[in-house]
Amino acid sequence: MEIKARGKIEKKGFGLGVWALVTQEGKTYELYQPPSELCQPISEVKIEGKIRNDIMTAAMIGKVLEVTSFMIESP
Repeated sequence: MEIKARGKIEKKGFGLGVWALVTQEGKTYELYQPPSELCQPISEVKIEGKIRNDIMTAAMIGKVLEVTSFMIESP
């Protein structure tokens, strides 16, 4: 399933944690193997990607999102 979303990037979970997209609507998606540019807190980002129902993670913070494209927006 392809999605387009806008929100912020946050670190979530225990231990080393995982990077996640928190949308403007409040949904959380765990980023699957995110590009290095998305491995930091970002206040505004647009992301396109695929929901990966075939992957389970230890963090289990939300659906797993494989990023296909993104654009970091200036605040």
